[in-house]
Amino acid sequence: MPSHICAQKNCLVVDDFRGMRTLLRDMLRECGATTIELLGTAKEALRAMQGMPVDVVLCGDLDVAQGQNGQQLLEEAKHLELVGPSCIWMMVSADKSPEGIMGSLEFQPDAYLLKPVTINLLQDRLEKISKRKQAFGQINTAVLKKNYRRAVQLCDEQMAYDKVHAIELLQIKGQMLALAGEVDAAQVLFEQVLSIRELPWARTGLGRICYDQRDYEAAIAHFRRCIDFNRLYLDAYDWLAKALQCNGEIKEAEEVLASALKMSPNSTRRQARLGELAYKRGDFAGAEAAFRKSISVGEYSVMKTPDAYVGLAKSCSATGKTAEAHAVLRTLQKQFDSEDALLRAKSTAGMLFRDEKQKDKADALADEVDLMVNRSFTKFDHRASLEAAHFLIATEHTESAVGLLRHLVVNNHDDKPLLAEVQGIFTGAGREQEGTTLIADCQREANELMNTGVLLARGGKLEEAVAAMRSAKTALPGNGRVLLNFVHVALLYLDHFGVDPALINESREALNATRRIVPGDKRISQLAHQIEELEDQFK
Repeated sequence: MPSHICAQKNCLVVDDFRGMRTLLRDMLRECGATTIELLGTAKEALRAMQGMPVDVVLCGDLDVAQGQNGQQLLEEAKHLELVGPSCIWMMVSADKSPEGIMGSLEFQPDAYLLKPVTINLLQDRLEKISKRKQAFGQINTAVLKKNYRRAVQLCDEQMAYDKVHAIELLQIKGQMLALAGEVDAAQVLFEQVLSIRELPWARTGLGRICYDQRDYEAAIAHFRRCIDFNRLYLDAYDWLAKALQCNGEIKEAEEVLASALKMSPNSTRRQARLGELAYKRGDFAGAEAAFRKSISVGEYSVMKTPDAYVGLAKSCSATGKTAEAHAVLRTLQKQFDSEDALLRAKSTAGMLFRDEKQKDKADALADEVDLMVNRSFTKFDHRASLEAAHFLIATEHTESAVGLLRHLVVNNHDDKPLLAEVQGIFTGAGREQEGTTLIADCQREANELMNTGVLLARGGKLEEAVAAMRSAKTALPGNGRVLLNFVHVALLYLDHFGVDPALINESREALNATRRIVPGDKRISQLAHQIEELEDQFK
């Protein structure tokens, strides 16, 4: 019987085989679709999604010789926010291998259908997924707007009558509570769920709370228990590896990632993390293999980063393959056009030349890195800055190295892992006390700038408090805590004196900057919600 499930929906069919595109198009027509675009490559699909909103995507097998595969297409479409939660995305593949299926499911399509596909199967899946999308429509909208408290409220309202989706609603509510900063409430929810039924998302949720609280032993126990219950829950492997690494158990963390990669070997970032752990242990051959795999599977991935290239270059150098190490760094510069990638490539190449006793080449690159750094300390990310500082201090460009590290510390004065890396650079250069003094001075400077405004606000001097925090924000534009405290003080001012559109916009800009600096900070959503509540009061 003909269905109207796809009526008035924009549909895409992506497959490298024309006959399959035609077959899937005809099935969609039987489901009521009239607007259907047929495409043979991921590049064409991305262009189409950028040109119109898409409601249904049937993504089949793609020839990797022409670019991305189906997994990478979904990954990039989500990364670029070309498909929202209301879009139905189905993978339609002939790949029956466990690693192929697991790899696709990591990117969370709505369904994975094995070829050949029948019209009855397609129609049944479309109807079930569409009903679910409709049921979660309002909640998904709130999540997209990062209005996590509203999402929690909607979950509670829906749970009162929707028993079919009760488990999914609890899962979403737990995630939203954690994102909204209501950690205690999230913990209670996860524990209540687990008292009734062992569910991986609830166990992992508890583990993540312990991880954030730096209780790594408890986090490890939760993640291990999750994997024991469901060995296919890959998210738990990644978090377990992180917790083990923080707990100093590098070899064990490496083994966990290796286990995950046996099930889903085509994760670019997981392969790179495996390489980093192997390199830390001095297993340069293992690191080299992992970095090579990361580069190979990530060739067309939007998630690829310079990390694997830098890691491969260092690993090759450590095993005597110096010519290849420098070739990898040249490739890095071709693959990435960012200033961060260029700085990392030059800094790493300079360190390799230094280790190879090619002083002239190392010094020439040190001069180039010095010039790049002194144009602006502020535009480089943490990893690029640390690598550049390490190289500069090793080649006696001390002033630039110290200036770069000072900028890093004063803008991240409470980031303990970063501070440890900074101290390590000074210690490695035989300047341990200088590093200790610099870190202490920067922490004092940041705290003084931040606390001045907060203390003024507590004393009721709100205008002076906003001015002080604005000065701190200008002086430390990369310090997430300073930005968040500026918004906090601004909200106190707005609550007392009434809505000031300019100050509200300034606060929103500060929150957006904070999301880029510390995207996981729970205070961001709390403050964003307070801004919305404040505006509602004065409407």
